[in-house]
Amino acid sequence: MTKPTHDVIAIGNAIVDVLAPCEDADIERLGLAKGGMSLVDTDRAEELYKAMGPAREISGGSAANTLAGCAALGLKCQFIGQVADDQLGKVFRHDIEAVGVTFATPARDAEPPTARCLIFVTPDGERTMNTFLGASQFLPAAALDESAIADAAILYLEGYLWDPEEPRSAMRRAIEVARNAGRKVAFTASESFVIERHGNDFRQLMAEGLIDILFVNEHELATLTGESDFEAGIAAVKDKLQVLVATRSAAGAVAVAGDERAEVPAEPVEKVVDTTGAGDLFAAGFLSGHARGAGLEECLTRGAVAAAEIISHWGPRPEADLKKLVAARLG
Repeated sequence: MTKPTHDVIAIGNAIVDVLAPCEDADIERLGLAKGGMSLVDTDRAEELYKAMGPAREISGGSAANTLAGCAALGLKCQFIGQVADDQLGKVFRHDIEAVGVTFATPARDAEPPTARCLIFVTPDGERTMNTFLGASQFLPAAALDESAIADAAILYLEGYLWDPEEPRSAMRRAIEVARNAGRKVAFTASESFVIERHGNDFRQLMAEGLIDILFVNEHELATLTGESDFEAGIAAVKDKLQVLVATRSAAGAVAVAGDERAEVPAEPVEKVVDTTGAGDLFAAGFLSGHARGAGLEECLTRGAVAAAEIISHWGPRPEADLKKLVAARLG
């Protein structure tokens, strides 16, 4: 097996986030599920956008956010995802390349437009996401850079993108390429509703040993395993993976690798401003340690530091120097 040219290559939705503050009453008035993520069509996206107050546009997408964090922590990264040849597509490409992530997937010269996620943020910092997938759901297997996938130490896949058929096929092919090259496959379940729709696929991937590292939160773990008890959920899947990483919001996180287990508390935050991207950056911090051979506790601590930074400001991309924050925390 050759030495990898990239630490992490990720496949995910290429999305521009549109964030605006709101009140809890707005969430109820618009018929939204607070704290969740819903897929919306063009008409609903336009309706919600009109209902938003003054907004900020920030490039997002779960896997892309994770790579932005990985790059900020010193990893060499590449992103595979589909944008359209439009203004938001150009914004996304500029933003991800500006943080040092390679993005070579050609833009799609056709409808629908580049994906966007309309995010309503309540005063408690909770985000309610409404995603119009647009061009991102038309990522074909032909757009994969298979040589880059084979040359990356870790292939990171986003559960959100498992929903549309075309990118799901592309990700299956990517797993095959990575496996044939002897590389690791990391997977984030993304959201409970994704597991409800595709849980059989995910459980089959684990049963076949095709996922090495799984990232879930406690709700996703319960949906995946059918176990309401957190420890029972861990026990149900840990032996099917090399590494299981389960986050519990303010209660911290747990990682299990074989007989080894580590737990860390959440890092203190003066004020939670916006939880958008918290799980994405936790994964980035964890991978920044894992790719360098760090132990589970250090990997979790790196994740907690990165997540704490991201929830202290608006948007899902780091604003502070994550390397310095991690170095200070690790001493």
